[in-house]
Amino acid sequence: MSTSGARRVGRPRAAQRPDSGLAPRAELLEAAAELFTTKGYAATTTRAVAERAGMRQATMYHYVSGKEELLADLLESTVTPSLTLARALLADVDRPAEGRLWELCRRDVELLCGGPHNLGGLYLLPEVRSERFAGFHAVRAELKDAYRQLIADTGAGSTLAKGELSLRTDLLFGLIEGVILVHRSDPERSVAVFAAATADAALRIAGC
Repeated sequence: MSTSGARRVGRPRAAQRPDSGLAPRAELLEAAAELFTTKGYAATTTRAVAERAGMRQATMYHYVSGKEELLADLLESTVTPSLTLARALLADVDRPAEGRLWELCRRDVELLCGGPHNLGGLYLLPEVRSERFAGFHAVRAELKDAYRQLIADTGAGSTLAKGELSLRTDLLFGLIEGVILVHRSDPERSVAVFAAATADAALRIAGC
């Protein structure tokens, strides 16, 4: 019997959508990023994420457990590249600490503000405080500690008492994460210029 007209077996897509070339999980993350940052996390249903990704809701659960997993992955994606860079900069002891700190600040701001969606804004969600997002909080804490170590390695930082070093780390890290709100107020601003200016301001906070 001819099978030329037979229906292909598989997980059908809910609607036709241009092929993005992304794997299904990446497609879901992209859809979630768009919807969470434009419609809001609480207002976005798993059905809406699945439909935006061009698949059925039941199919989505083959790849992710639900909205929380998508949000956790998106949050960690805003930190892990900066943490990788921070580890490399901490190991590069032949370079002046001031330059390494400036580079981390600049690159971190570019990561938070440079994508198509303002993922940094997801930090402000009340849901993020729950234990479900412990992985995100762990990598964020490690990144903050890398900032502390780089500040301590600078000429100014090496003279700070422990409490003062902790305060300056809090202030500097708060500045970096605070760019989320500043960027949202003027998304057309050049990210490269914004990142460099923020890094300059961060070094002044560090006392450099």
